[in-house]
Amino acid sequence: MMITGAQCRAARALVEWTRDKLAGNSGVDALVVEEFERRISLPDREICDTLQTALESAGAVFIAENGGGIGVRLKLNRSDVKRIGILENEGGIVGIDAVP
Repeated sequence: MMITGAQCRAARALVEWTRDKLAGNSGVDALVVEEFERRISLPDREICDTLQTALESAGAVFIAENGGGIGVRLKLNRSDVKRIGILENEGGIVGIDAVP
């Protein structure tokens, strides 16, 4: 899967990186990142893979086309996973979700 400029921009926002920080962590020039995100130019696959790897190492997860569209989200950390597990196993009476 090759990421899009929009995914790159969204992933940067999620991991709270500036273009310069992404450039520094990936070794890709900040101008190349800007032109990619603004759809001015499309870098080759190797550069896109490098950007994707850097963003994934910061916690971004890229979502491929799956019928609902491409996207990006953050990884859950261990604390979040544990908290979700506790809430899911809390039990109790299941209510009806329908709103009158």
